[in-house]
Amino acid sequence: MKKIKYIRKAAQPHMVGDGFKVRTFISSAMWKDMSPFLMLDYIEPVNYLPTEHPRGVDVHPHKGFETVSILWEGALAHEDSSGGKGKLFAGDVQWMTAGAGILHKEFHEEEFSRKGGVLHGAQLWVNLPAKDKSTAPAYQDIRSATIPEIKLEDEKGKIRIIAGEMNGVKGPANTFTRINIFDAHATADASFDLHVVDGDHTTLLVLKGTIHINDHQTAREGEMLVFEDAGSSIHIQTNNETHLLLLSGEPITEPVAAYGPFVMNTQQEIMQAIDDYNAGKFGVLN
Repeated sequence: MKKIKYIRKAAQPHMVGDGFKVRTFISSAMWKDMSPFLMLDYIEPVNYLPTEHPRGVDVHPHKGFETVSILWEGALAHEDSSGGKGKLFAGDVQWMTAGAGILHKEFHEEEFSRKGGVLHGAQLWVNLPAKDKSTAPAYQDIRSATIPEIKLEDEKGKIRIIAGEMNGVKGPANTFTRINIFDAHATADASFDLHVVDGDHTTLLVLKGTIHINDHQTAREGEMLVFEDAGSSIHIQTNNETHLLLLSGEPITEPVAAYGPFVMNTQQEIMQAIDDYNAGKFGVLN
């Protein structure tokens, strides 16, 4: 069994653009425990009023990593300078590889904006190893229907395998390093195991409910559990309706240099990324 190393609560909520109320769970001080995950912004459920002008974040750059957007409620619209374009609805996932440099924007989907409603999701930043930081930008549009599920015993819930593999079930996301993203939903009194690779960095976010971990520790809604590297399974028992997000991955043991939307290995590479962006090398997006 993996043992809990520490439990973290998110920072106070803040707005990203005018359309995303988020709580940030991962700080740069945690990267040594969290690699390849650099950021986890939990998009709190907010009921937005109708508007003719979609809320969101306008054109901005990224380089050297990937963004993963998971949507549980609401609808979003994405467009980027690589030609990636799509709409996300409840259950969908968007996986964008910034790589050598990309421009993108993300807004509430137009019809959702006109009607109003609840938006609820999460966004991750996933680091790329040095050899892949200049890979061509790409976009994976992962629909809910393509995400396989592992059913819990006695019809007490399901585990969606977005990336990686568990119990022989493989997720649809293509990744540069070994990554697991499991989206678990369970009723009260469910009992199940989450399996990961021994030695991988692993964290578990409790989005809803109260759970017992490995039969002796309690974790509550709004907490993120960071585990020791040793061990390959986590036993979960639920007290009530529960929603969990598990992240695990092979650590990238390389230096990290980060500045705003750029994640490289050295400060010199950061300066080059800024120069490339200013020179228009990330493409064009209106």
